Amino acid sequence: MVGLLFTFDSGRVLLLFPHWSRITHAAWTRHARMTGAVPPNFERAPNLAEAMLETLEIALIGTVIGVILSVPAALLAARNTTPWLPVSWAMQFVLTTMRSVPDLVWALIFVMAVGLGPLAGILAIVVDVIGFAGRFFAERIEEVERGPIDALRSTGAGPVAVIVGAVLPASFASFTGTSMYCLEKSIRGATILGMVGAGGIGMELTPAFTLRQWDTALTIILLILVVVLAAERLSSMVRRRMLGADQLMR
Repeated sequence: MVGLLFTFDSGRVLLLFPHWSRITHAAWTRHARMTGAVPPNFERAPNLAEAMLETLEIALIGTVIGVILSVPAALLAARNTTPWLPVSWAMQFVLTTMRSVPDLVWALIFVMAVGLGPLAGILAIVVDVIGFAGRFFAERIEEVERGPIDALRSTGAGPVAVIVGAVLPASFASFTGTSMYCLEKSIRGATILGMVGAGGIGMELTPAFTLRQWDTALTIILLILVVVLAAERLSSMVRRRMLGADQLMR
């Protein structure tokens, strides 16, 4: 429903009437584009499948590297494992900064830094995953029970032995569930990063819209939808199993 819009201008209330001609023109244009998009064009299916595979590779490589780097970042950010409290504050600030900047902006930054292609997308995914996973890893580490940690310390174990023997085993299930969610999130993000030149299926979607190849654009959108739904399903299954294992351990 389109209503009347009110705005303030120098203390006066102005009544803005909608431009019905623009609304009807937009509706007609959308109808024409939808008509031109059906049926989807599968002539370039092999090329699109290859671009989708590159998107999955970008998401997988970026997530793996990001998760690996998130573990030491989380150990420094967690208050019960950091060597010095100001280090924890500094690392939390870094993780918040990484998490606050959208992955699309990171992709633009890395495209300018390393050029067009999948490398920029991988680096953008890595930074985004570190900011996201590092926070949740640190919170899980801080929730680890003190009993096993104190028991190892009483035997003379050093900080590294305590982390390896008590902290990481107690956090493994939660780390796995978070990592799977990061992979799911990265797959969704990687499909869009290509629209700014960071590789993957997004680099096929941009010219399809620019050249008004609506049937090809619909094919790409359907392909993205199938892959994202499959990734969400797989991620949900793994997280449920990890959550069940974690509850059994407790």
